[in-house]
Amino acid sequence: MSGIAGWIGFGSGPGHTRSVLDAMAATTSRDAPAEVYAWREARVALAAAPGGIAEEQTANGQDVSVVFDGVLHDTAPLRAALSARGHRARHGTDAEAALHAYLAWGADCAEHLDGAFAFAVFDSRRGRLLLVRDRLGVRPLHYARLNDTVYFASEPKALLAGSLLEPVLDADGLRELFTQAKTPGASVFRSIAEVRPGHLLDAGEGGVAERQYWTLEARPHTDDPETTVATVHSLLADSVGRAVEGGTLPCSLLSGGLDSGAITALAALALKDRGRLCTATATFIGYAENFRPDNVRTTPDAPYAAEVARHIGSDHTDVVLGTADLLEPRLRRAVLRAQDRPTPFAEMDVAGLLIFRAAREHSPVALSGEGADEIFGGFTGMYEPDAAGPEQFPWVAYERSHEASRHGLGLGLFDRGLLGKLDLAAYGADRYRQAVAEVPRLDGEGDRDRRLREVCHLHLVRWLPRLLDRDDRLSRAAGLQVRMPFCDHRLVEYLFNVPWELKTRGGREKSLLRSAVGYLLPRSVVERRKSPFPVNQDPAYTHVLRRELMRVLDDPDSPVAPLLDPVAARAAGAEARGGAHWLTRTNIEMVLQLHLWLTEYGVRLAL
Repeated sequence: MSGIAGWIGFGSGPGHTRSVLDAMAATTSRDAPAEVYAWREARVALAAAPGGIAEEQTANGQDVSVVFDGVLHDTAPLRAALSARGHRARHGTDAEAALHAYLAWGADCAEHLDGAFAFAVFDSRRGRLLLVRDRLGVRPLHYARLNDTVYFASEPKALLAGSLLEPVLDADGLRELFTQAKTPGASVFRSIAEVRPGHLLDAGEGGVAERQYWTLEARPHTDDPETTVATVHSLLADSVGRAVEGGTLPCSLLSGGLDSGAITALAALALKDRGRLCTATATFIGYAENFRPDNVRTTPDAPYAAEVARHIGSDHTDVVLGTADLLEPRLRRAVLRAQDRPTPFAEMDVAGLLIFRAAREHSPVALSGEGADEIFGGFTGMYEPDAAGPEQFPWVAYERSHEASRHGLGLGLFDRGLLGKLDLAAYGADRYRQAVAEVPRLDGEGDRDRRLREVCHLHLVRWLPRLLDRDDRLSRAAGLQVRMPFCDHRLVEYLFNVPWELKTRGGREKSLLRSAVGYLLPRSVVERRKSPFPVNQDPAYTHVLRRELMRVLDDPDSPVAPLLDPVAARAAGAEARGGAHWLTRTNIEMVLQLHLWLTEYGVRLAL
């Protein structure tokens, strides 16, 4: 997969050479070299990979140019509407469709597009740049304003290329790293921001204007239970059908759970006349045989995934990972580079990259069940909303109740003075209040229903974006395009307004999804309790992490040293050497990943 990059300058312009655009473009490409598309005396520059570019000369001889990243679904109605307005496509690409949509409807073009996309339009008639991001933010799009120039790129690494911007981590960036909720529009790098999901930015001589073109709305739900189930099935089947359209047979990422099983079974039906669906499941050496239940995982995935594969007749592959795979330095560096930020979940990120690479061997397109929990109510903090507590995100309350460190996930070794200065509790509470204030209300809604609507909205706009960003970045790094049918905006809009009692009939989480797709799956999978992505249970993995931590702690010149608590670091070193068990993987991973990130990116601390 490839992204987009470029800039528009005003006044005297940025004065860059072509080498700067080449450097930006080089970071956006995975499987084909990016090409420079428009270059007008260094004032305007746009780059994308072949197939992601389009240009049209208007009647007055001026150009409108588009660079496009992503995929449009069900384009036949769009092309018919454009044809009726006199627009004729020559190449049939999604970039060309986006360009003609802009020519037909101007800045309202995004409302006519269906899919996962990020694109930039330069309109020489107006001397302006339009940046557009899809409704749920499946495709990333970043920008920065420097002097009289607006730069944009799919990923921050492109904005750091060519010495455009210095990679700086300030207090707000560190708060974003340490807070378990994604602030829309925010980045961990100072001076870099995101185009928010469902938004567009219009950059001109007078500045940058932001506008929201899509948002969730609160509406009364009038369908009875049977109609609701039928509507959910129809919307989901239609979304899957659009995700598998085209000449490429996809691979489905199958976990053995309800969500991925539903997508896989519906895809197999949609493809029955075209060929056999490929499915792939991630597991670990000896995982099923030596599985140990924990507080969130009660069963291993592989046996259930194999049962689904047999049931629908897919060509199935188990991607078996070992401890050595998860600790491979090049892979850990690759996941860091893919995401442009450290996380305390490097183990799962490496496993995710490897499953994406394995899927890419079978197809350039994969299907994922991401998003089902957020819209159907699959998380503990959703169907037990009272457990969230006041002024904090539900998943934060849940994770704190299962995390040894009182300072939150992965922060046990960081300087207490620094954490006090950051005041993550106040920061999180402030972000929580902002998020709750954005929740649409329905007149006459009772307190419980109002709270459940809040919890659903919080997951959709503060939790899901982190997962989408991770999946998109890691799949890009594998050269894979991941499509997520549960993230179809029509399905999301409908389910956002379905009352909670219909989503959890019989007291079971996601019972609405079970009713809509259960007939397609084995009974064992339909009844299986939710199980998150598997983690490696080999104790050798933790031992190696401890040795790596000792190496970092023993290095006084480590860039992460100024952020650590000396007392905690000494205690951690003693624990690591002694093999005690209070030191969690997340505590170790956060330090190691932050150390690697600061080193790899040359990040300057400005705290």
